Amino acid sequence: MSNTIERFDVGPRLSEMAVHNGVVYLAGQVPDDATQDIQGQTRQVLAMIDRLLARAGSDKTKILRAQLYIADVADLAGMNEAWDAWVPAGHTPPRATVQAKLAKPEWKIEIVITAAV
Repeated sequence: MSNTIERFDVGPRLSEMAVHNGVVYLAGQVPDDATQDIQGQTRQVLAMIDRLLARAGSDKTKILRAQLYIADVADLAGMNEAWDAWVPAGHTPPRATVQAKLAKPEWKIEIVITAAV
């Protein structure tokens, strides 16, 4: 077992992703364009997750756990519609979805992913 930790897009406060012992840990992903509705914001975040997982040599079929934070539980159905269109059949990961006050009021969703490489 390796003790090596590989970090991606390291900033002064956080890294977007870290890989250790065959597991990739993503920071919370939020939308770039917060003017979109919940489906648009969710699709943006899921596309970001796809790109980060690909950089780590992984993909959405290898997700071990998903944590979804939505600003308003009234958006749950719209968020689920975007999620269901994205997640591969037979590979739905364990998931928690909670309503939370996000760091910026215009954000409707933030997603944290842990996946195997």
